[in-house]
Amino acid sequence: MPALTTTAWFAGFALSFSLILAIGAQNAFVLRQGLMRAHVGAVVAICCLSEAVLIFAGVAGFGALSAMAPWMLDAMRWGGAAFLVVYGLRSLQAAWVANAALDTGGAAKGSLQAAAGTALVLTWANPHVYLDTVGLIGAVAATYGPGRWMFGAGALSASVLFFVLLGYGARGLAPIFARPKAWRILDGVVGATMLALAVKLTITA
Repeated sequence: MPALTTTAWFAGFALSFSLILAIGAQNAFVLRQGLMRAHVGAVVAICCLSEAVLIFAGVAGFGALSAMAPWMLDAMRWGGAAFLVVYGLRSLQAAWVANAALDTGGAAKGSLQAAAGTALVLTWANPHVYLDTVGLIGAVAATYGPGRWMFGAGALSASVLFFVLLGYGARGLAPIFARPKAWRILDGVVGATMLALAVKLTITA
């Protein structure tokens, strides 16, 4: 069991980290708040708590569903692998052809209420959040059986680490990720990670 839980934790961490690294409105907002040093703690806390609710809802829901219909484990395994392959290839394509950097400047600091409201909208109104957390993470977690909760813990750990680093380390990262080449390297790492996880998922017994 210790080996299973350790493997599940690292697998959850790797999957969640690869999913959350993609450039998006939520990440751009957290990075921008960090650059301005404006309400960083509140924004990071909202993102982390939202991730916790979504991830463990996915883990709980898919776990119960797989118990009722064991055949769904194979369907979820292959579906998750296909999803990872598609997004992995898209990330590799972006690494090959993209030539854009993330725009992090321009906004005024604003109020705490405005920052919190924006963080909530960018998190809960984004359909990809449900696909990634409730859908994909929940589906892959179900394949780990008793270790699915540790998988979810690993996934949440990656999300918390990412948002904390993004919010509080933004000023140090900004000069690096102002260059398109940095995002191309990042997309390449994300793509390779997703493809590796897809291979591992297809050979899971």
